[in-house]
Amino acid sequence: MLNGKNILITGGTGSFGKQFTKTILQCYKPNKIIIYSRDELKQFEMAQTFNDKAMRYFIGDVRDLPRLQKAMSGVDFVVHAAALKHVPIAEYNPMECIKTNVMGAQNIIDSCIENRVPYTIALSTDKAASPANLYGASKLVSDKLFVAANNLRGNHDIKFSVVRYGNVLGSRGSVIPFFQKLINDGATSLPITEANMTRFWITLQEGVDFVLKNFQRMQGGEIFVPKIPSMRMTDLATAIAPNLPQKIIGIRPGEKLHEVMCPVDDSHLTLEFNDHFVIKPSITFNTPIDYSTNLLGEKGEAVPQGFNYNSKDNTIWLTHQELLHKLELTKEEAK
Repeated sequence: MLNGKNILITGGTGSFGKQFTKTILQCYKPNKIIIYSRDELKQFEMAQTFNDKAMRYFIGDVRDLPRLQKAMSGVDFVVHAAALKHVPIAEYNPMECIKTNVMGAQNIIDSCIENRVPYTIALSTDKAASPANLYGASKLVSDKLFVAANNLRGNHDIKFSVVRYGNVLGSRGSVIPFFQKLINDGATSLPITEANMTRFWITLQEGVDFVLKNFQRMQGGEIFVPKIPSMRMTDLATAIAPNLPQKIIGIRPGEKLHEVMCPVDDSHLTLEFNDHFVIKPSITFNTPIDYSTNLLGEKGEAVPQGFNYNSKDNTIWLTHQELLHKLELTKEEAK
């Protein structure tokens, strides 16, 4: 599907962008992979590893519409991964978060329509479902913008969809590298915000593979949600440092006890497939779409009214051994 194509990744120097680029170069023969980001040092460092002839590095911000429009000329696939993601920083700098996560999302949409980019997937987060903080709220708005963009495409064959998943194992800024740094620095305990707290977990490669599969599935307007395991934060800390005590420090502002990916208020829109869920648009498009059968021929069934896919009531749980195995795989993938 990506052979001979031009792919643009916003925020491409991040954890996802690097793993996505690595996978594309290993599995396909693209014409161009355009890394679009605003950090020149990270682009320079990434170029030392990813120097294939297909690679292109564009300095630019998603807030800059003219630059985006130029960068997307001739592009076939867009993965929108750029975002301000740090919850406390977003709370302290709310308008900056909105400029990137909301206004930047609309700039992506406008640029894709202007350049008639056939396929666009925006990366979302479990924090966008029933949001409790500004970061989650801004990503919910972004999700709504990308879904509604399918009504702006006119007669052109342009599709916008969203991929929503939970915490990424080992990614920059996640709790696991934080714990590991504390351990390396000789910490005498690990801080746990709440003993019963749970989170969804996915590896970078699983996230990349899910996005690639959804480029084949997408009809436009879906929010794709993978079925992934949960784990209690206390179990995660025990798996990483079994002999280290844990100290409960309390939930931080804007933090949830459990995360949600398919909220109860969207249960009437949610379809269950074998390995994922699809949340259908809440609006009607000019051309009706039957989301119960995707472009791969996979069939989904409506979930019961009141269904709520959350990290507490999940039926899939990570064991200590499975977590450690996934972390080892993540280390190998990063090499």
